[in-house]
Amino acid sequence: MPVTKSTIPAKARPLPPGVYCPVISLYKSTKTQEIDHDAMYKHCQYLVRGGLHGLVYQGTNGEAILLNPEEKKDVLRTVRKAVTELGLPDYPIVAGISAQSTNESIQLAKDAYEAGASFALLLPPSFWAKSVSEEALLGFYRDVADESPLPVVCYNFPGVTAGIDLNSDDLSALASHPNIVGVKLTCGNVGKAVRLTSKFSPEQFSVYGGSSDFLFPTLEAGGVGCVTGLANVFPRSTAHIYDLWIQDKKDAARKLQEVVANAEWACKKSLSLTKFGVGHFVGKRIGLTDPKTFNPRRPYLPPNEKMQKWTIDVMSVLVEEENSIPERALKGAQAVNGTK
Repeated sequence: MPVTKSTIPAKARPLPPGVYCPVISLYKSTKTQEIDHDAMYKHCQYLVRGGLHGLVYQGTNGEAILLNPEEKKDVLRTVRKAVTELGLPDYPIVAGISAQSTNESIQLAKDAYEAGASFALLLPPSFWAKSVSEEALLGFYRDVADESPLPVVCYNFPGVTAGIDLNSDDLSALASHPNIVGVKLTCGNVGKAVRLTSKFSPEQFSVYGGSSDFLFPTLEAGGVGCVTGLANVFPRSTAHIYDLWIQDKKDAARKLQEVVANAEWACKKSLSLTKFGVGHFVGKRIGLTDPKTFNPRRPYLPPNEKMQKWTIDVMSVLVEEENSIPERALKGAQAVNGTK
């Protein structure tokens, strides 16, 4: 018996398909670790030139919980300037708006809109996890989406929300909201992705994997892309899996997926290893030579020497592939990996 397809309308502003990077935050080498906007600008342009289809700021990899509201707005202004000066003023910028209260999430959505973001990414509340009933959970998303000037993407990551997991029934219910356009499944549940894509077209409700190590399976299951921390280090390779797949070069996409999955293992261990990987493999390319730029914000610590070596060994499997893929050709770019 075939699955009943949803008849909800297509969304007015769906999130474009492809590979998105949840961009790390970069800091100055001071005691208070102020945001280094020059570094953020350079890294942003590097990622766009690497062929990524969109960028996410102030998510988990962006250490959103460690940034204050003014810092969040300033970063979004910086990166909107960076993509505009590459000749891509409408490039998708997704802003994390996750907070523990409905009111704060709505305010973050409004702030992000004013600062130049195009979409919003929202975790479920989790401060009192046992009190987050299905009614409270669905009400939270609907209330925020009602007031948000940006289309909302649900963000499911039980590892950072005290185990709260948006299941396929929850997400199917939320998909009917006109301002909720998709989901990022960092839970890694491909079965959940299949259940959702069997009911909804991407225009109705888009499904994205939460990392690139299962991008190929996500696409095969009907998903439309992923949001991957590894793209901070290897933007070309991660984006290229998607590009090969949509060109129907599935054997090549599958082979690249295998290498990417092995490199991403380092990102699974901790954010500090992802940030170290950016510093090691990308820093010199974009003129950022101070390793402290890539440290986590205090109280979190950079990796020790043993884990640094391990990260280099694990990620190095992707270096040759990354270097073989050309950068995105851009017309009318006004800057090249640097602030004007």
